[in-house]
Amino acid sequence: MSTPPLASGHEGPGALRPLLDTVLDALDSGRRARGGPLPAGGPRAVAARVRDAVGDVLPDQGDPDALRALVHALAEGAADPADPLCAAHLHCPPLAVATAADLATSALNQSLDSWDQAPAASELEAVVTRELAHEIGLSDSVVTTGGTESNQLALLLAREVHAGGVRLVCGANAHHSLPRAAWLLGLPEPVIVPAPTGTIDLAALHEALTGNSGPRGSLVVAATAGTTDAGLIDPLPEIAGLCAAHGARLHIDAAHGGGLVFSDRHRDKLTGLEAAHTVTLDLHKLGWQPVAAGLLAVRHPRDLAVLHQRADYLNADDDIEAGLPDLLGRSLRTTRRPDILKVAVTLKTLGRSGLGALVDQVCARARELADLLRDHPGFELYDRPTISTVLFRPAGAPDDAVAAVRRKLLADGRAVLGRARLGDRLWLKATLLNPDTRPEDLTALLKLVEGSTPR
Repeated sequence: MSTPPLASGHEGPGALRPLLDTVLDALDSGRRARGGPLPAGGPRAVAARVRDAVGDVLPDQGDPDALRALVHALAEGAADPADPLCAAHLHCPPLAVATAADLATSALNQSLDSWDQAPAASELEAVVTRELAHEIGLSDSVVTTGGTESNQLALLLAREVHAGGVRLVCGANAHHSLPRAAWLLGLPEPVIVPAPTGTIDLAALHEALTGNSGPRGSLVVAATAGTTDAGLIDPLPEIAGLCAAHGARLHIDAAHGGGLVFSDRHRDKLTGLEAAHTVTLDLHKLGWQPVAAGLLAVRHPRDLAVLHQRADYLNADDDIEAGLPDLLGRSLRTTRRPDILKVAVTLKTLGRSGLGALVDQVCARARELADLLRDHPGFELYDRPTISTVLFRPAGAPDDAVAAVRRKLLADGRAVLGRARLGDRLWLKATLLNPDTRPEDLTALLKLVEGSTPR
């Protein structure tokens, strides 16, 4: 039996080329079989099709058609963020150039836990992460898997810098990963500040900070630049001012809204970001990267020193003294792929103007959807979009009917909308991250919702 070909080395390109044709053909055939933004039939039907395609997971004899069959099955059963009617989540269609770079990352199979496993990748990561941090007014950043890891890392740094005596203060609008991170890190129960309009109530935050009986620096305030539900941005300059006045550490979760920094038209919405001690960024949202592409930026690089670990086989003292870079202090993870390559390729290929144009395009399309909803008697608009998320609901419909409309569209595979509860009411959520969405797609989406609403 011959050895299966490897993806790298001198035989790698020749081995990959026909396989890539197989994958691309299977992606296309699966998309056509799906016929829409989501597979029809709901969870049971999808599960049955997947099980039928998989068959025996580990057969005695291998199946040479497995690649084609399983990629087809996955594509047929996928939620496709490149379909304009797939607009539920902060789930972007990745750029082709970023996806191609991701293939190179997989083929090279580097690991950023020691320099001798990823010599060029370690330097590329150091350069790009530093420049991205400078773009938002901070000093350095480290790569993460996304907002959840970044938020947890931010609280870990705060806990260690302040010798463990910290407590999280965050809005009721904060991402669920923040209070969960406080729990995982053994911090006291967070102080939850009301956010009745979807953003932090400044008077309530002032009260929470004024009532702190602990030492200065014992509170970590987490603000949000782009809430998950509505894409709203907390009043960052005012929050930064309160933190400075009360000696509180400031973390800003800009996983959603951080991409606005690329846009000359929208970056002023992030004013105040530069005042934070730490900032969460996700480029697999408003950066059009394949998952995962998260970062945590820091104001003081010295804060990262708490991540330092020693493992002789990875960063022996004499190796470090001889000039080999120490990578263990750049992540909570040991084995990790150089996800920075796809980011670097995207930044270099599109430039600030190219990325900014994509940001402007999806934000403009969201405003167009809001205009359609405002002028349509059959719908109620929550508010004008801050970024590219639009909340709406069929006029006069009770919450259970709103939820049922969404589930019907999902079951039919015709549209993918999210849900958000704001102001004690349930809203349908359209998050527009596809720059190819056209005005007629927005009209079609509203017609589908209208047609699925009980009379």
